Amino acid sequence: MESAGQASGDEGRFLVPVLAVGVFGIINTEMGVVGILPQIAERFRVMVPEAGWTVGLFALIVAVSAPVMPLLFSGVERKAVMLLALGAFTLSNVVSACTDSFAVVLMARALPAFLHPVYVSMALTVAAASAGRAAAPRAVARVFVGVSAGMVLGVPVTSLIAGAWSFSAAMLFFAAVNAAAFAATVVFVPRMPVKERLSYGAQLGVLRRAAMWHAILAVTMVNAAMFGFFSYLSDYLRTVTAVSFNLVSAILLLYGLANIVGNMLAGRLLSGHASRCMAVLPFALAGGYAGLFLLGSMPGPAAAAVAVLGVLAGIASNGMQYMMTDSAPEAPDFANGLFLAAANLGTAVGTAACGLLISLSGTRFAVCGTFPFLVAGFAFILWRSRSVRSVQA
Repeated sequence: MESAGQASGDEGRFLVPVLAVGVFGIINTEMGVVGILPQIAERFRVMVPEAGWTVGLFALIVAVSAPVMPLLFSGVERKAVMLLALGAFTLSNVVSACTDSFAVVLMARALPAFLHPVYVSMALTVAAASAGRAAAPRAVARVFVGVSAGMVLGVPVTSLIAGAWSFSAAMLFFAAVNAAAFAATVVFVPRMPVKERLSYGAQLGVLRRAAMWHAILAVTMVNAAMFGFFSYLSDYLRTVTAVSFNLVSAILLLYGLANIVGNMLAGRLLSGHASRCMAVLPFALAGGYAGLFLLGSMPGPAAAAVAVLGVLAGIASNGMQYMMTDSAPEAPDFANGLFLAAANLGTAVGTAACGLLISLSGTRFAVCGTFPFLVAGFAFILWRSRSVRSVQA
């Protein structure tokens, strides 16, 4: 691939920020509808669980296509693929805003979802390539800010727009963000033809490495711990901490802002101490969850524990992505696709496990569902490190 770092002037200076905005637009489209499911149900005269398919179908397609689509597009010029993805997301949101058919809305969300892992994986790859190996973690961390912002701001902003105006207005907001990213990509992102493309067989060959499988399993386990419990955090705050809906929203916003701080810290930590950082993370997360379990009934300490967990989750997301691409540096797009697939699988598994604990023991014990996953995650991180050292020896 032509190095993104070869771009000069505005192209080089704005490349990574543009990628972050593009990731924000795509994650915003994915997650923003979480907060407006009642409006979707009312608009299209369906039940709320049916409206939930606007989230579930999108996530399912991302999980299934994440290892495949980046591989298929790995030989195509990067800028053209990014414009294709952003254009598809823009158009799909315009269609969603204009239709009165729920089936059309589902189709409009399903089709661009296949390009979600293509754009995100390429954005992470291009950001790393633009900075060089030593500074790559910092550049990738800046792109992850777009992920966090999409998750943090997408839900409340979309809810505000849909509540003040309409579902269509919220969809047009998604379209506007993606259109802005499209325009910025046209202006500021250089052409990046793939000069030395690996064959599909060579890319798939990285799956023969023990270190890669250890990394995949580590990402799955750590994400199961983090996002499995996060799915029930609002219920935990309402049931165990016993705070109002407004305060729940404020604490969730605090978590998201702390996550952005964690992303920025991760760039520095991974640049100089990657192995040590990844090994310590499961213990740090376990400490944060233990604190929330013990102090979760008190609003102040609970909010503090949530903030700490937000910072750690931001660092962990970057660390897990670094571990995947470091296991297959010659096939970064495929590695990033595998990262997205493992992360989504972990979220699904963790959500199911924590949900089972809630059914058996109550909401307070959902936190306990994180600990087995963190123990397993640490084990796979340790095994991966040993696999890498044995190959280098």
